[in-house]
Amino acid sequence: MTSTRRARPHVSMSMHDVAVTGVRRLTSSLVRISFGGPSLADFADDGPDQRFKLLLPRPGQCRPILPDDNENWYTQWQHMPDGIRPILRTYTIRQHRPADCEVDVDFVLHGDSGPGSAWAGRAQVGDRVGIYGAHADYHPAPDAEWQLIAGDLTALPAIGAILERTELPARTYIEVGGERDRIELPGDVTWLYHDDGDSLFDAIYTASLPEGPVYAWVAGESTAVQAIRRHLVHDRGIPRESITFTGYWRVDGPVDPD
Repeated sequence: MTSTRRARPHVSMSMHDVAVTGVRRLTSSLVRISFGGPSLADFADDGPDQRFKLLLPRPGQCRPILPDDNENWYTQWQHMPDGIRPILRTYTIRQHRPADCEVDVDFVLHGDSGPGSAWAGRAQVGDRVGIYGAHADYHPAPDAEWQLIAGDLTALPAIGAILERTELPARTYIEVGGERDRIELPGDVTWLYHDDGDSLFDAIYTASLPEGPVYAWVAGESTAVQAIRRHLVHDRGIPRESITFTGYWRVDGPVDPD
C-alpha cells in the first residue's frame, strides 16, 4: 500500500551482486549491515526513502542465483525453479557511499519469524546477496514549509535517512517497543513506546502541529498508517496529494513480506 500522487521522474533500477562488508548491532532490535560490490559505485540514488529488493540465497546455496535480464528480472525470477529461486524481500537503503561502493541497510530483527530477519540475524562478512533497486516515494511540494514524519520501528531506517538528508523542518513521531529501540536522530523527534501503551495514531491525533503548508510522510503497519492518513485529510485538512503513506506490514499478515 503506497500512495504518492505528485508524480516525479525516477531513476533507472538495476541488479547488483554484492557481499556483506560489515555487521553492526545498533539496538536489540536493529542491525546495520553494509553491502559492497564494484557496481554499487553506479547505484542510482532515487531519494531518502528508497526501497530495494533483497535477493537471498536458498538453503544450501552460498550465493543466490540472480536473474541476468535487468529489464525483465522479475518475470525471470518468477519462472525460476522453486529450489533455486532467490528469496525476495523489500528493504530501505539507509546510506549509500558511492566512493566506497557500499550501501548500509538497517534490518529489524524479529527472530526466525521471517526469512529476512532470520538471515540478518546470522549475517557475516562475506555472505553474498543480490540487490535490485531502488525506488523512492519521498516528494514534498516546493511550497511545503515543514514536514510531518511518522512511522514505527520498520520505518525507522527510512525516517533516519529522511531526517539526515533533507533540510525541510520536521516534526517527527516514531513508535517503537521501548527506550531500548531508540537511536540518535537529528531534529524534533517524539519517541513513543508501544510497551508503555503509547500509540502513533493517538500521538498525532492529539498533537499541536505547526501552521503552514505541510508535507506528510507516514509508514509502518498498514492499518495504523491508513488511520493516520484519514485523520490528516479529514480532521487536519491536509490535501491528499501532500501525503505519502506506505504500509510496510500488517498485524494480521506476514511479518517479513515481499
